Amino acid sequence: MALIEIQGLTKTYRKGDSVIVPLDDVDLEIEKGELVTLMGASGSGKSTLLNLIVGIDTPDSGRIVVDGTEITSLSQGKLTKWRADNVGYIFQTHNLIPVLTAYENIELPLLLLPLSAKQRQQRVEIALEAVGLTDRADHFPRQLSGGQEQRVGIGRAIVTDPLVIVADEPTGDLDGETSDQILELLQELNRQLGTTLLMVTHDLEATRIASRRLRLVNGKVVPQGELEGALHG
Repeated sequence: MALIEIQGLTKTYRKGDSVIVPLDDVDLEIEKGELVTLMGASGSGKSTLLNLIVGIDTPDSGRIVVDGTEITSLSQGKLTKWRADNVGYIFQTHNLIPVLTAYENIELPLLLLPLSAKQRQQRVEIALEAVGLTDRADHFPRQLSGGQEQRVGIGRAIVTDPLVIVADEPTGDLDGETSDQILELLQELNRQLGTTLLMVTHDLEATRIASRRLRLVNGKVVPQGELEGALHG
């Protein structure tokens, strides 16, 4: 059984008199340990799909099952707990808290879990080492480069040992060299931890790290290669 099973997923928005359908009866399966990239035009619904998969948003119809749990049937309270236990989120703009150090920013998700201070310390130290920031643990975001801030964001995403990590344009605000470093880090963490990683990107070069490449077109998810073949056929 796939780690993530999506069946008949539809999401619509109303804009004036128009109805926008970013996701139209989508079926998709994602296996444990996959690194999947999702491309698509601006406003095509890429981030919407990510947010539905991790329970931040709700669909109009369809179901999403993650590791045997149908998250589309959970109450808001149970969904919040499920998300804290199972999901790591990497943002484009880092979303770090300026008054907290790198260590404290990474520790934040652990405060929602029933862990002792010692257990939190151990996990944060492992995450800092994994993203190469052990020597920056006591630095505030303003004292870090853009790439280092994103590494803190990645550390925060992996510190809970989640089932799924979603990354929404994680290299969108970075220069080319720093983007390459972040992509290599994500690929290495995927290999080492075996965590399932779903990444939205607008950059075709970023998809090189993926084990599977998808594109969202007219509300449907299609393999990247299938679309490219149709365009060049």
